[in-house]
Amino acid sequence: MSPTAPLRSLVTSLVEEAVLAPSMHNAQPWRFVHREASGVLELHGDPARGMPRQDPDHRALHIGCGAALFGLRVAAEHRGLRPDVRLLPAPGDPWHLADVRLDGGPETGGDLGVLRPALARRHTSRFPFTEEPVPAELLDGLCAAARLEGCRLIVPGDWHTDTVMGLVHASALFEAADDAVRAEIATWTRTGEAAGEAAGTDGVPAYAFGPRQYDVTAPVRDFGTPGRMPVRPSARFEKTPRIALLGTAADTPEAWLRAGQALQRVLLRATLDGLSTSLMSQPLEWPELRFDARDPLSAVGYVHMIIRLGYGPAGRATPRRAASDVLAFV
Repeated sequence: MSPTAPLRSLVTSLVEEAVLAPSMHNAQPWRFVHREASGVLELHGDPARGMPRQDPDHRALHIGCGAALFGLRVAAEHRGLRPDVRLLPAPGDPWHLADVRLDGGPETGGDLGVLRPALARRHTSRFPFTEEPVPAELLDGLCAAARLEGCRLIVPGDWHTDTVMGLVHASALFEAADDAVRAEIATWTRTGEAAGEAAGTDGVPAYAFGPRQYDVTAPVRDFGTPGRMPVRPSARFEKTPRIALLGTAADTPEAWLRAGQALQRVLLRATLDGLSTSLMSQPLEWPELRFDARDPLSAVGYVHMIIRLGYGPAGRATPRRAASDVLAFV
């Protein structure tokens, strides 16, 4: 066995857990490069896996990559390593999103390893949740988790929740009327006989769509457009979804990467707390709706994700690309 074989095995195992992160339409827009001479593990965005119509500024792409970066930190600390992260280390290369050294000093150590069991358990649930309220102490813990990553998680009151849900429904109408958006979504969904568990390594498979909405309260994106899933069942979703808004004061690539790390931290903490989650970015994909999602009385200038929380089915794992497809050693 060559001297580099154990290190390559370690890095591969870290990346395998990092890529369990969520990303828009499960596009998995990340690449990793391990430079063996310096020991630096680089994270790069993959613009070929972007969404030109829904995410023209690549904000969602950065958020997905940030979530993968946080998963890498969790996996590394679980193994007793001290990941030292530098965001946007190459000003001339906007797709070089982060450098990670696995041998950081004492000040880089933490307790993220406790979140590691949730990496494989966290799945998006597009199924109805119960009406059981989420305890305030759990919500407070999730807000604290976001602050640890330099972001804010806001749990809106009744009027704000109604406003955001109105935006979710408005975005569904916008989406239905935009051929380019619907074509983009179709590219990343897997339906029909090929939509089984072995169908591809990316995108949203049919089994993860969840049921059709029984009424107009469904807070999840309906991937199954009419005619593509004729036998899909219908269900009534919770009357008043419990949502939380993740945001930052700035709207820059660095802020998006921090938001992605905060998102994954919140989702993993929620999973360990026994909560099911799903993500709603629909209103945030339309400039005419996004600004209205924020609370004008809060310090959050820009909302990056709407998180639905509650008690219900945990959802099933969606496909992931193999580490060999996203990791290179040089």
